[in-house]
Amino acid sequence: MKKNTKTKKTIRKATRVKAHTRYKNKQGKSVPGVTTILGKLAKPALVPWANKLGLKGIDCKSYVDDKAAIGTLAHAMVTNGLAGKKTDTDEYSREQIDQAENSLLSFYEWERANKITPIQMEVPLVSEAFQFGGTPDIYGMVGDKPVLIDIKTSKAIYTEMSYQLAAYVLLLRENGMPVTDARILRIGRNEDEGFEVRRWDSLEKETEIFKHILAIYHLEKKR
Repeated sequence: MKKNTKTKKTIRKATRVKAHTRYKNKQGKSVPGVTTILGKLAKPALVPWANKLGLKGIDCKSYVDDKAAIGTLAHAMVTNGLAGKKTDTDEYSREQIDQAENSLLSFYEWERANKITPIQMEVPLVSEAFQFGGTPDIYGMVGDKPVLIDIKTSKAIYTEMSYQLAAYVLLLRENGMPVTDARILRIGRNEDEGFEVRRWDSLEKETEIFKHILAIYHLEKKR
């Protein structure tokens, strides 16, 4: 019973951390975040997926919140590990910790062949040119190249993730940080999910798609 209570606390904490990031431009005006902007994209596959969970007697929201908590903890373990810090896991269940540690092991497997020297991690940035904000996971040097690493704990790498990556590259470059290439590193939560890396030397198409979605977002907000 105590374990279940701890899990509920973790879910509230994990989702709150991600959902309440606020971005403001130089004038102090709020601007949308990348995740909010990409929420404009239709995701028709989610409907049958949620229905499938329901048929199995699984509450969709609780399921998503639990996975979000694991993802949040895995991100913290990776970035804290790179920074030489210990991750506080007191408010997470044993199962959530185990799955986040599986993700961390996958990251270490990648890092052994791709030693990264972090420059900044989880730092909120704002684009004055395009009026949006975002928080790239890891920006640093892999060898002699400045690289963006976006961590995912999902079961697969989905198309819209590349639009998010493109948005982060825009943010970094506008804020004076060059990016040679950008990579999504998917670190699975269990052995079945495994891990994979996808690399982009150019995100020209994805950047244009993101800009169009951003334009739609701003147009819809106009009165």
